[in-house]
Amino acid sequence: MSVGAPVPAPATLSRRVAPAPRAGDALCGDPRLTGARVPEVTGQGQCGIDQPVRLSAVSGVRLTRPVTVGCGVATALADWTDAVAKPAAQAHAGAALAAMTPFAGYACRPTNSQAGARISRHAMGQAVDIGAFTLADGREVTVLAGWRGRDAAFLRAAWRGACGPFGTVLGPDADRYHRNHLHFDTARYHSGPYCR
Repeated sequence: MSVGAPVPAPATLSRRVAPAPRAGDALCGDPRLTGARVPEVTGQGQCGIDQPVRLSAVSGVRLTRPVTVGCGVATALADWTDAVAKPAAQAHAGAALAAMTPFAGYACRPTNSQAGARISRHAMGQAVDIGAFTLADGREVTVLAGWRGRDAAFLRAAWRGACGPFGTVLGPDADRYHRNHLHFDTARYHSGPYCR
């Protein structure tokens, strides 16, 4: 894991990095995913998703708004939710994880929406941004307010544990563009996950 180093060039820059949905009736072949298959998303240049899904819940955790992503991100999000987010909420916030608020999924745009920047992983359906978590006791934990507040241990455990299931993990300490959310994408680098 590289923490704080410059972002290396991805091993590949293809929107076809995500695996095709597996056999069976489950969304992306994964029974932990709730939502719907949607038609192929096309856009300018490299923008688009070959086999998009619109997620409404992951591993029994509701998404407060549906998010469109590729199967690779969807299954990585389920892996992270089961292995990291649920246990971190219980251990550090004292309550079960009930919901997550996605800030972004698919969006045809450059990185950080900056003109001239390389294409964002969001533009290929390979990224999701999570801005808040709702606990079973009704408490909402936002990344913006909680990163240095009462819920810092929970949020930092969730951020740290995403490094592995996802190839790039960015949080409020990364830069001003990520001060209010956790960015997860499935880019794979020769040097291993990039987490900042």
